[in-house]
Amino acid sequence: MKVIALAGWSGAGKTTLLTRLIPYFTAQGLRVSTLKRAHHSFDIDVPGKDSWVHRQSGATEVLISSGRRWALLHELRGEHELKLPDLLAKMSPVDLVIVEGFKSEQHRKIEIHRAANGKPLLFPDDPDIVGVISDVTVETKLPVAHLDDIPVIATMMQAAAVDIDDVLTRELSGI
Repeated sequence: MKVIALAGWSGAGKTTLLTRLIPYFTAQGLRVSTLKRAHHSFDIDVPGKDSWVHRQSGATEVLISSGRRWALLHELRGEHELKLPDLLAKMSPVDLVIVEGFKSEQHRKIEIHRAANGKPLLFPDDPDIVGVISDVTVETKLPVAHLDDIPVIATMMQAAAVDIDDVLTRELSGI
């Protein structure tokens, strides 16, 4: 299982880019999963439904299952937020996991930059950034692609992706 992250400021277009990349990768026969970092409290469960009531009543985990999908909700209940390697270890094996976010953690990532955001580039200060995707010309020795060039971006991502064991080893060694 290979892992690569897309990182950038809010509004840079990470999610929009992913909605274009996932179909591209799956058309090539790759099995792709995503792992998204949410910055706020979020809820994917519907208030009032049984699974929501179970969580609200204090259940640590609630697994919801149907003939079409299943989801496991885990309440931290005061525990620390999990780090990226811990979350990756919970995922089923696929060809490529694309991580969206986790920009402050130390792992291999490609920066998404949109000039209209008015935010500075991350790569000069983050040694874990291995490429830049932008809507403007960026001066760097790193690989660069335009936000609209999906085939080039896909190639960049596949070339930069690392084996999940490398992510886990890096976390354990404290690199």
